[in-house]
Amino acid sequence: MKKILIIGHVWPEPSTTAAGHRMMQLIEAFQVLRHEIVFACTASSTVHSLDLEDMGVRTMEIKLNNSSFDEFLLELKPDLVVFDRFMTEEQFGWRVAEFSPRALRVLNTEDLHALRKSREESFKQHKIWTVEDWKNHPMTIRELTSIFRCDLSLMISSYEMELLKEQAKIPEQLLLHLPFMLEPPSSEKKRSCPSFIERSGFICVGNGKHAPNVEAFKILKQNIWPKIREELPTAKLSICGAYLPQQVLEMHNPKEGFEVKGWVEDLDKVVRNARLLLAPIQFGAGIKGKLIDAMSNGTPSITTPIGAEGMHASLQWPGAICGHWEEFAQSAIHLYTQKDDWRAAQERGVVILQKQYQKSTQINTLKSRFVNLQNNLQFHRSQNLMGRILQQQTVSASKYMAKWIEEKNRK
Repeated sequence: MKKILIIGHVWPEPSTTAAGHRMMQLIEAFQVLRHEIVFACTASSTVHSLDLEDMGVRTMEIKLNNSSFDEFLLELKPDLVVFDRFMTEEQFGWRVAEFSPRALRVLNTEDLHALRKSREESFKQHKIWTVEDWKNHPMTIRELTSIFRCDLSLMISSYEMELLKEQAKIPEQLLLHLPFMLEPPSSEKKRSCPSFIERSGFICVGNGKHAPNVEAFKILKQNIWPKIREELPTAKLSICGAYLPQQVLEMHNPKEGFEVKGWVEDLDKVVRNARLLLAPIQFGAGIKGKLIDAMSNGTPSITTPIGAEGMHASLQWPGAICGHWEEFAQSAIHLYTQKDDWRAAQERGVVILQKQYQKSTQINTLKSRFVNLQNNLQFHRSQNLMGRILQQQTVSASKYMAKWIEEKNRK
């Protein structure tokens, strides 16, 4: 049994965020591999935080810029340390390298934050995003530096894998494409899934703290829903998600069929009873949990090229991918009213889940990579010359800054 330490950016919230769902999947994968797991975090928990202790995961509250973490490492002696996002690696990576040098260091990227941030800034500046915008963003350097310093980085999106290899020249041995790990719908679940006739209404899902979701709600309200409602005057759209800001709550208008419901306890049930999911995502990164949820519940979806990016390889999308709002609305109307096309889209979602997100396949891939790295860790690190250079240079800066802050706090 290996000891795995996960240093969380936040306490996972699988009921509110795709990142929380992803972390739960990683924890479950480690448990399938029969590893002992310790989850440590500096953040405060919320009402939506997962009860990790109930899952058999030991939890630990840790402090930033505090040598008590060094003592914790020396006592725990982890075999593998997972940094949840690059900001966590910046804070704790040097301590792990110094006090647990034999531990495999793994970065869970969730998505490329600099990619999402550069796209958001281009969107707000009303300009077309290019790869050069990502390359020249200051966060990109920080993120790439963390990737080089780690032994392995888990990439959720195939697009981001190619971006790192082709544009940033990251060696492939430092990366692992590990998308969501899911059980394809069983025969029983497919039989119990509501039919076309039994479903009604549209749904749009998104955490209100995530800027791409808020902009998606806005574009639905202003540009897409009026066109759909004109053709389908009795249709309803449900906006679901935690932490919705006031500007979204004020969009609630039952007379227009635009209903802002906020957080729902059983999101799967709501998605499963909707006929169509709408995701007009204009910027962002990674793969979209809401679109995976739609496939898992047999609900076709309409989204954008950014929304579907890195999610379906060359397989046909279970719905439609649209780059213009008029096309988006017309595609939604068509699938909502055409039973045979709706059923065909539903089946395509099952195929994608089976071929791209098969849980057992992904866990075996993860296990194989970990075993190989742990058996050849010294050689693996010797080949990562850039990582060794960055480890030496940036660790010194981070280390002494952290010690200075700790001393300042003590005084």
